[in-house]
Amino acid sequence: MLLRAEMEQKDQLTHCYAGPEDVACDVCTGRKRKAAKSCLVCLVSYCEKHLQPHYGSPSFKNHKLVNPSKNLQENICSRHDEVMKIFCRTDQQSICYLCTMEEHKGHETVPAAAERTEKQKKLQESQQQIHQRIQDQEKDVKLLQREVEAINVSADKAVEDSEKIFTELIRLLQERSSDVKQQIRSQQETEVSRVKDVQEKLQQEITELKRKDAELEQFSHTEDHTQFLLNYPSLPALSESTGSSSIIVRPLRHFKDITEAVSELRDKLQDVLRDSWTNIAEIYVLKSEPEPKTRDEFLIYSEQITLDPNTAHRNMLLSEGNRIATGTKQKQSYPDHPDRFTGYCQVLSRENLIERCYWEVEMRGEGVCVAVSYKNISRAGSSMDAILGFNDKSWSLYFDKFHYKFWHDRIETPVPGPVSSRVGVYLDHRAGILCFYSVSKTMTLIHRVQTRFTEPLLAGIGLSEGSSAEFINPKQLAVI
Repeated sequence: MLLRAEMEQKDQLTHCYAGPEDVACDVCTGRKRKAAKSCLVCLVSYCEKHLQPHYGSPSFKNHKLVNPSKNLQENICSRHDEVMKIFCRTDQQSICYLCTMEEHKGHETVPAAAERTEKQKKLQESQQQIHQRIQDQEKDVKLLQREVEAINVSADKAVEDSEKIFTELIRLLQERSSDVKQQIRSQQETEVSRVKDVQEKLQQEITELKRKDAELEQFSHTEDHTQFLLNYPSLPALSESTGSSSIIVRPLRHFKDITEAVSELRDKLQDVLRDSWTNIAEIYVLKSEPEPKTRDEFLIYSEQITLDPNTAHRNMLLSEGNRIATGTKQKQSYPDHPDRFTGYCQVLSRENLIERCYWEVEMRGEGVCVAVSYKNISRAGSSMDAILGFNDKSWSLYFDKFHYKFWHDRIETPVPGPVSSRVGVYLDHRAGILCFYSVSKTMTLIHRVQTRFTEPLLAGIGLSEGSSAEFINPKQLAVI
């Protein structure tokens, strides 16, 4: 028992001493104990033993004690070796009283505590904005969920009605019934995918906003004014919301259209039936609007594209809010990520493209490709399958100063026509239309693809060293 008590006492003493990660008492000699508090007036950290005078002596009653800090020396002016208790609003930095008489003379200065109060108010305003945005987007998520339910109900009813009609025409239309059912289900899957994708993005933003709120909340409780002010400028700005302020629920008439078309077919005679089937086969579950003809019509569908740093090759520098990509010699310090391109200097967008949309890319240098791709394109290694346009999962327009080339599934298509440094991309996912335009004072069609897209698409960029590509902000598209 005596040996055990001695061991326990030894463990307790060992636990009191400061380790490599702990703040050590500045007063202890020899082996230092862990600091219990740091004094912002003394600029010294104290263990429990050496802290006692601060509790017992009236001389220390105005001293401010905070949790142990390794950054006390950052409170000292490097020029005058004085405590920085003043904040210079002109230069946005903490200073000491001697600084106000020299290099900061005539500047707008206030006590650090007063500036902390001002910044705290702004911090609270940011938190309020976050809280309001969370509430708004949670409402949007619920509204999107109701749209998913409405789409499913409408699709189910369309399938049910179509099957009843085809039962009446079983001898002639049995195989057509399964075709229509598949068509409806395919569009149902596309529509549900579209809504759930938006819903997922909103949910992710809500999670990120909550995380930022927690960070701001933690930061708002910083007891050290100087530390608060030193770190305040590095707080991330509240980014613009990607969520819509209001969710527009699409009319679900498109599912009913197919039922009405089949009902009309039921009433026709057998000799007319064969001719009428073509009309049904050509009906889009969602009726496609006419393709835009003028640039102003294209701009109606402008989409803001941002690039995903998690997909960027390490020889690609992203800037301007991840809208500009530049091919560089110097490798960037991106963390490892399973979505990253490792063999080719390429990057994909954050946005999933599943609707009608249009964007423009300004290209500089040579060896630039503008592409769209499914998410499951190969990313790792130097296999040609990982090159945009060299597989059946991507479509790519390659550009140099003299001509364009279009690539899909390793098949090259030379593209004649005027060469411009700006390319416009128009996508109608439902209709399976992908168009590339040369954009200057006029728009000239470079290449048009008519296919069937089976998954959401991502915008993509490929670069050679020294070249760059910029996704133009939709607000700036009207100006060339």
